Amino acid sequence: MTRKIVIEPVTRVEGHGKVTIHLDDRGQVAQARMHIVEFRGFERFVQGRPYWEVPVLVQRLCGICPVSHHLCAAKAMDMVVGVDRLTPTAEKMRRLMHYGQIYQSHALHFFHLASPDLLFGFDADVSQRHVLAVAEKFPELAVQGIMMRRFGQEVILHTSGKKVHGTSAIPGGINRNLPIEARDALLKDLDHNIVWARSAVEVAKNYTVEHLEQVKDFGSFESNHMGLVAADGSMDLYDGVLRAVDAQGKRILDGVKPVEYADVLAEEVRPWSYMKFPFIRKLGPERGWYRVGPLARINVCDRIDTTEAEQARQEFMALSSGKPNNITLAYHWARMIEVLHSVEKIRELLHDPDLQGNDLVATGQRRGEGIAILEAPRGTLFHHYRVNERDEVTMANLIVSTTSNNEPMNQAVRRVAEQHLAGQKEITDGLLNHVEVAIRAYDPCLSCATHALGQMPLELVLFDHNGAQIDRRRKGMRETAG
Repeated sequence: MTRKIVIEPVTRVEGHGKVTIHLDDRGQVAQARMHIVEFRGFERFVQGRPYWEVPVLVQRLCGICPVSHHLCAAKAMDMVVGVDRLTPTAEKMRRLMHYGQIYQSHALHFFHLASPDLLFGFDADVSQRHVLAVAEKFPELAVQGIMMRRFGQEVILHTSGKKVHGTSAIPGGINRNLPIEARDALLKDLDHNIVWARSAVEVAKNYTVEHLEQVKDFGSFESNHMGLVAADGSMDLYDGVLRAVDAQGKRILDGVKPVEYADVLAEEVRPWSYMKFPFIRKLGPERGWYRVGPLARINVCDRIDTTEAEQARQEFMALSSGKPNNITLAYHWARMIEVLHSVEKIRELLHDPDLQGNDLVATGQRRGEGIAILEAPRGTLFHHYRVNERDEVTMANLIVSTTSNNEPMNQAVRRVAEQHLAGQKEITDGLLNHVEVAIRAYDPCLSCATHALGQMPLELVLFDHNGAQIDRRRKGMRETAG
């Protein structure tokens, strides 16, 4: 005797998914799941293609963070062509591109997708929970978000050749440098963006601190965290080694090189989702799942190598007395710290003369396999390829960021369902949105291809224990079964 609640699709995220929640005859949560209902076949699509096509081909996975796939595939192909170290110009051009990507993607999520929940409240009327309502009531904040994303997109344009689906990262290096006039155009807008990034950190921090009693338990739970760090333990979003810590900060993994990822991680399949469930091998699937993304990256690193972001990180870690922060909604604060870090790195790189260098491509001894890891906006991204003697890709394995956050998102859905839906007899738009708020904290890219901003219908249906429909909501319009 159970009741079934269905949210389909989840809105204001990239891609399409649904949530099912089963309540028992006492109204308690018996099961809560987030289902990914799209199929991603890129591991098959690239097979048989020449390896040099892959950095351009695989970025079609996503129209929001194509740079991440472009660069991760290029890094893997660096290994295939035998290049272990890029030229300074190639390395710095790629890093500049990557920081532009982090900056624009985080700004898009925070200001366009998450801000309606934070500004109007989780229970706000559905007519308010969108970016146009934010623009009407908080015009300066909306303009700030638009202009920050624009700056990030301009950085991508000048480093990759296009704002979306660029072509500059190639096996062994890069095919362009940064002209002086492009550098000067970016420098002209830099100061404004530094000010805006500082402001964004304050907005996210103040929200978390001022609503701490509300957010500290909202969809929160203790977990492992994983991300890349540099050799000295500092945050590195482009390159490094894997580190994982548990909920208390004890290191589970450290110093794991990209080529060793399959030795420490495994994936399991569950019949109700197209997305896999990764876990740390030595802990097993029950205890080995972990979080990735901004929250995890700040939890695993020892420091941030830019001054203002490091100060912000220290304030962030003080909230949990130096131990990992396990508050799900603290993802937003962590995300804005990375925005500040990214614009500080952009400033540093724009003043580096190596960006105008002409030594763009390195060469080496051909290999049959390429493995790379970088930190995409949503978390740790893995690309693994094998290439035959005819230069054709024969195997591809991609673990995208949201895949690693699959189990944590399911945990968050269950926690919110237990906290806010258990015992409820009437479905309201506000209750539905509570579930989605927890999912949005992770900024998931459910298909790595599309971007649902809420135009699609959101529908939740409540059934009695016999399977008869007893209540239904569709974008605020009630239909009751007779």
